[in-house]
Amino acid sequence: MEEKSLFIEFMGESPTVRVLDYLLTERELDFSISDMARNAGVGRTTLYRIWTNLVERRIIIPTRIIGKSKLFKLNLENKAIKKLMEIDDALVLEDLKKRAESQKIKVVA
Repeated sequence: MEEKSLFIEFMGESPTVRVLDYLLTERELDFSISDMARNAGVGRTTLYRIWTNLVERRIIIPTRIIGKSKLFKLNLENKAIKKLMEIDDALVLEDLKKRAESQKIKVVA
């Protein structure tokens, strides 16, 4: 079974959260709809169901066209996305601190 990311554990399991988790992890890159669906672990049909909401709220923005594929990326200027990035970063830092503490205990013990 696939291990859940810290963000998914914190925010809950849903297609939108899975897509956001993937895009937050790869925040500087752009993707086609097919790549986004495959890498986020959601079906294309499911992604198309939530797509309008993501675009209308400017959570994702188009970046370029390669051949017949239109690429999109996370809108890093969106205020809500900035807050989600803060949450994601805080979760990672908290986890790293816990791991460092457990390593200290193991080394000392």
